Amino acid sequence: MNNSEIQIQFPKPGNWQEFTLTAIYRDSDGYTRIDRYTQDEIPAEQTPAMQAVVAALVGLAEPWQACQVWARLDHVLASWPISEDGPFEMAEAISLTVEAVNEQGGRRIFTPAQYQEFTIKDPAAVAFFKHFTTK
Repeated sequence: MNNSEIQIQFPKPGNWQEFTLTAIYRDSDGYTRIDRYTQDEIPAEQTPAMQAVVAALVGLAEPWQACQVWARLDHVLASWPISEDGPFEMAEAISLTVEAVNEQGGRRIFTPAQYQEFTIKDPAAVAFFKHFTTK
């Protein structure tokens, strides 16, 4: 069971270059850790994976802009449709739950059930998640 989570807050929704990333996870001793990073503290090798998260958020229906994102490690079907000839395979993926606001002050939650792009199967996104939640 994975109890890890990454939360990303955008203080200015729509401005994807400014954010705070909070990683919540259990360390090797079993203690819950909470580590915070600003956009300037993200290692350069992790930047492409963060851009994949932002690309998924940009696809959000107007007039909604993401203000907070929860990312969790998930297991999804590796391919679709499922082959009748053999067993199905699962793969790790990152699932995003997004809180968004509009100009009128409305708030709404979006999930991978509504937006397929909120399930990110890219191995770089999984590595990004593990980078911040494994210590």
